[in-house]
Parts: sequence; C-alpha cells; structure tokens
Amino acid sequence: MKRILCLDVGERRIGIAVSDEGQMLARGLGKIERNGSEIKKIQEFISEYKVESVVYGLPLRMDGSMGAQAEKTMAFIEKIQSGISLPFIPFDERLSSKQAETILLQADISRWKRKKHIDKLSAQIILQNYLDSKRDVETEEF
Repeated sequence: MKRILCLDVGERRIGIAVSDEGQMLARGLGKIERNGSEIKKIQEFISEYKVESVVYGLPLRMDGSMGAQAEKTMAFIEKIQSGISLPFIPFDERLSSKQAETILLQADISRWKRKKHIDKLSAQIILQNYLDSKRDVETEEF
C-alpha cells in the first residue's frame, strides 16, 4: 500500500499529515503558509512520501450543509487538482480544530505553541478519523 496525504485547508495555512504505508496511523508533518507556493510544496510532499491519494478536510456546518468556508476549501482544492493527478477525497472535518485545541490545552501547551501546532494536529486528526472510518467499513464487509 501507499500513503495518504491529508490537507487541512485554512485561510492562511494548510495543515499537512500523512499516513503510514499500511494506512493505519496518521502523522502530522507540519503546515504550509498560503503564499502562492503551496501547490509546489504539496507536490513535494506527494513525491517524498509516495502518496496515492489526498484527503482534505471539508468544513461542513453542524447541520451537514456547505457554508462559505466549505466553498472556499472546494475552490482551493479544484485549483490544486489541476496540477496533481491523484484522487482527492473530501472528509468531514467538523470539530477537528476544536478537538486539536482541546488536546493541546490538556497537554498544557502555551498559547504561542498551540498556534504553531494546531494546523498540523488538525490535519492529523482528520486523517486518523478517515483511516479509522475506512477500517470500520472494511470490517463491516466481513
């Protein structure tokens, strides 16, 4: 198996995470600043980690509908898809940033360090939830 890359697309930064080759565990890699060079950097991650697909967090509203932020995320994904010939898979990211914030608060991480790590951790949470959901579906099939 190959790895899966995850993008947590924000207004100013993109959190990045990658799965292990067995697609069991997610690992946060870092963040990319949205400054015009993000597509090139994403392509570098794809090449370095031999990625087969890209999961991205889709920030749906609590009722499941698409809001303005989800529309912005979709527009960004459409833009980068033209330069990357891999499947892009949306995954519901509701509350992932809140969950990441809670984890960092419980670990007694300072506000400055939380800001530095929240994007990476959010991407890791989204990807781990995706990997777990895939495994749950595979288990139900047997």
